[in-house]
Amino acid sequence: MARFTVPRDVYFGEGVISELKNLEAKKAVLVIGGGAIRTTGVLEKIENNLKEAGIETRVIEGVESDPSVETVMKGVEVLNEFGPDLIVGIGGGSPIDAAKAMWIFYEHPNFTFEEAAKPFNLPTLRTKARFVAIPTTSGTGTEVTSFSVITDNKTGVKYPIADYNITPDMAIVDTDMAQTMPASLVAHTGMDALTHSFEAYASTVRNAFTDALAMKSIEMIKENLIESYKGDRDARSEMHIAQCLAGMSFSNAILGIVHSMAHKTGKIFSIPHGCANAIYLPYVIDFNRKEAGAIYADIARRLGLAGSSEDELVDSLVEMVQDFNKEMNIPSTLKEFGVSEEDFNSSLNEIAAGAVGDPCTGTNPREISVEEMKQLFICTYNGEKVNF
Repeated sequence: MARFTVPRDVYFGEGVISELKNLEAKKAVLVIGGGAIRTTGVLEKIENNLKEAGIETRVIEGVESDPSVETVMKGVEVLNEFGPDLIVGIGGGSPIDAAKAMWIFYEHPNFTFEEAAKPFNLPTLRTKARFVAIPTTSGTGTEVTSFSVITDNKTGVKYPIADYNITPDMAIVDTDMAQTMPASLVAHTGMDALTHSFEAYASTVRNAFTDALAMKSIEMIKENLIESYKGDRDARSEMHIAQCLAGMSFSNAILGIVHSMAHKTGKIFSIPHGCANAIYLPYVIDFNRKEAGAIYADIARRLGLAGSSEDELVDSLVEMVQDFNKEMNIPSTLKEFGVSEEDFNSSLNEIAAGAVGDPCTGTNPREISVEEMKQLFICTYNGEKVNF
């Protein structure tokens, strides 16, 4: 039996933030990251809409780029004191992920992160509050996913939470929110979204629903990513929708080793998540082609890329990804990004073992050993062709 889960309501398009006026609640806590949400006027707009609905609000701010256990538990203290019946995560993946985790421990104070990190092990939510997600970046798709990742800064342990219970009740994908992103963020989040779709389409648990969403997202990203990077308003709107479709797909089909590699190297090498995905993606396509060549060729064929054989089509797909990276000034290797040879070599065993053990590795179309993962990392460091 297969399952497909997305939020009950997804509002998308220009100005749909006004749907907040129609919500029924008494108190709402808004979870945000840095000051950009305030300076761009987004927070004020959200607060005004909720005020018009007669909802009292309180703000939790300062969620870091890798949400921490400490941040989550401080947020839970606010939730317990204020007693909201609505939680609103606003921003990129980090504030929304943090808000999801706060929600869990607000509803179940005696639950632990160790229990939460067991896949699909959460108790029933929505006994105290419902959850609304409002993305302001175009990449993570977390507004429609059943995932959250929280880090214990004291131990370095990451808690990947995966459970359909934390799929938001409502996602508000307002395309106006995507217009103020700096070009580098457009590049990184756009490649993150493309990776989500590619990995969902090649996943070992893909299905007809996830394939349809992933392929449509890939088509939209191909058409709009570069123009979005250049600042085109319509292209940025299309990318905001495309990343949401990608999120719906990978939330149900899971991901692959591009994300496994990015998860284990983002913090240690200080690589933004989307940038890491962009670097690894072409190398992973080459690695996976032994098992998933027909799948990648299908993507290339649907995109109208050149090639009359499977190998030629996959080569064209790899080239397309590489061209995107070049046009958006994304490094092609870890060395080019600035990772020193000393740091890379000293970390290689750790990141290879960690990536193989990452939850995303289980749905990658080709199995990989620790030794193969080490070799794959070496290829991405030096820019070598993957031929094993």
